[in-house]
Amino acid sequence: MKTRRLAAMAAILAALIGMLPVNAQEKKVAMFGVAFYNLENLFDTINNNGKYDFEFTPKGGNKWDSRKYWSKINRLSYAISQMTTKTTPIGPAVIGVSEVENLSVLQDLVKADAIKDWNLQIVHHDSPDARGVDVSLLYNPDLFRVLKVENHRLEIPELPKFRTRDQMCVIGLMGNRQTGYSRVAIIVNHWPSRRGGSAESSWLREAAAALNARIAADLLKQYPDIGIITMGDLNDDPNNKSVAEVLGAVRDIEKIQPGGFYNPFWEKLDKGIGSYIYRGGWDLFDQIIVNSNIVDGKCGLRFYAAEVLNKHFLLQADGQYKGYPHRTFSGGVWTDGYSDHLPTEIFLVKEVAN
Repeated sequence: MKTRRLAAMAAILAALIGMLPVNAQEKKVAMFGVAFYNLENLFDTINNNGKYDFEFTPKGGNKWDSRKYWSKINRLSYAISQMTTKTTPIGPAVIGVSEVENLSVLQDLVKADAIKDWNLQIVHHDSPDARGVDVSLLYNPDLFRVLKVENHRLEIPELPKFRTRDQMCVIGLMGNRQTGYSRVAIIVNHWPSRRGGSAESSWLREAAAALNARIAADLLKQYPDIGIITMGDLNDDPNNKSVAEVLGAVRDIEKIQPGGFYNPFWEKLDKGIGSYIYRGGWDLFDQIIVNSNIVDGKCGLRFYAAEVLNKHFLLQADGQYKGYPHRTFSGGVWTDGYSDHLPTEIFLVKEVAN
């Protein structure tokens, strides 16, 4: 095991350094992937959360037994294992996830055969969400070091009993001794749903966006040069009010203001690319947004590219829902899929001294 790990580390470092020439003066850069994936109801088979959780038990409506659970774990781990490129050969440095029931399911996920050699570590926090689902962060300790974790609760004064997912802020250092380190904060989100109607529930997501903006503003007061990445299933598109106006994430990179946000997925949506489909129309709820310190490289990292991972195996191959995300259940029938959302990823580059 130790020999394999040393060999893997050698491959990582060889791939990280010298991959992309910055210019003719032989400067080199390292690349880091930052991904997000809504895992669609990753529940274990034990009833811990009353009526809703009962659906995900052997006796519940989904007849959620060990066979189905472990199939989903293996499906998701395979999907994550495919988040590799020539310049990120062992996958993303960090992966934000949502719709996970507890720490235990994440421990099963990172130990699955497809990704166990990545040695992914977990940051998890139990949110007060009524459905019992949380957001979390997986990270490769060879590429990211956690310094501090803060969880922020969305309080709605008009709805004192309202409960949703907390916003998890993980402050850390991206890089290693060979590449150098950059301080970043990653805010993992799962904003309130569109239940009751998109327009009718918009104000809840606008409140979530306002909380996100306050978190970012506080971070910049403490660390003026910090790179901020806010990611998650926002249940709104990049051009909706919560993201475009309240958070202020702009479509065009040249329009970003100091301390502001750039949303590379807005242009993707304009081209018809989405991460979630509803009644035949694509939405791009799963976004990864960066602040000006990443756009201009002030934090040591610079934005390079973004993509929706719409790989063929993640999509229905045939039938009525051909081309839709291959989800776990469809019409109450177990379809042995992955998720009803597609993963998204951005790539950041960092100059490396020769």
